[in-house]
Amino acid sequence: MEYSEDQWRFLLALLRIPGVGPVKLSAILEQCSDLSTLFDAKNHCQVMPGTADWRAVDKDLKWGQNPDCTILSFKNVLYPRLLKEISNAPPVLFVRGNIKLLERLQIAMVGSRNPTSAGAETAMQFAEYFSKVGFTITSGLAVGIDAAAHQGALLGNGSTIAVVAHGLDSVYPAVHRDLTTQIIEGGGALVSEFPIGVGALAGHFPRRNRIISGLSVGTLVVEAALNSGSLITAKQALEQGREVFAIPGSIHSPLAKGCHGLIRQGAKLVETAKDVLEELDSLMKYVMQPERTVSKDAKTSVALGAPYETLLREVGYECTPLDLVVLRSGLTAQKVSSMLLELELQGQVVSVPGGYARALT
Repeated sequence: MEYSEDQWRFLLALLRIPGVGPVKLSAILEQCSDLSTLFDAKNHCQVMPGTADWRAVDKDLKWGQNPDCTILSFKNVLYPRLLKEISNAPPVLFVRGNIKLLERLQIAMVGSRNPTSAGAETAMQFAEYFSKVGFTITSGLAVGIDAAAHQGALLGNGSTIAVVAHGLDSVYPAVHRDLTTQIIEGGGALVSEFPIGVGALAGHFPRRNRIISGLSVGTLVVEAALNSGSLITAKQALEQGREVFAIPGSIHSPLAKGCHGLIRQGAKLVETAKDVLEELDSLMKYVMQPERTVSKDAKTSVALGAPYETLLREVGYECTPLDLVVLRSGLTAQKVSSMLLELELQGQVVSVPGGYARALT
């Protein structure tokens, strides 16, 4: 059950008290059903020393009243299921933009802040492809590979999430002000666990990274030096039991050292976007069975009948050429084209360069 308005005020007040991090706050919320009991008559917090910043709480609540802004608690049905599974999931999420993206299948893409031109181009191409076949691209809005991943997703279907290390009333780095606008206008979302007015401090970025990996079924590292912050995201993904992928590079390039290290530690070596999709294929049945009621679209696809379901199984999550679908199904090209069109209208497949791919929404 979601919190009442009064309980929300106390929750947001706890969120701002120094020393009350995600783990401690989660423990408090588990033990206490009435958050008002944690404060004395003068609204001083009795759990941790200090007075609650009620003016700042009012700013949070006012921000949440904007049309494209949402504050989610761990109890909310819209709280992303994959993120809920990690051990230190944020008790509260601030979201600006398309809240529905949080329950879409996501691939995290991270890497160097100073990539090579080839690395940035690779990130854009991979992100565009993943986006076109139905994945949402999740990254950290940093300069370099993060920005290229967001931009690639915008070239695809626009489905991208930027997880940031500060309050959503500001933009960091400032150079990405236009990019954040493009993400929101393109149907994407900005996500943070930090309240309004909180700045981008150095210690916030590792916390941000666990959300990037926690939202995603897998994390792809494009370019990374040995001391790259993106390796923290990859490490957290491994700790969360998620897949980690890395693109190899020249043995002489410092920006390949981090990726090569990940591969030695068990990350999947990736040469094409198809490599990622094939590896994730075994996880799809689990991820595509959310603990929610079946959507109208899903019911409609069932109504299409067994022949369509049979044909749908012949289309992979990677690009599947039309002639391959014809070969696998044993039907005529005309019949297959007609059925694929119907499946596309129902949102079960998407047309991609060279053929069709299963939609992952």
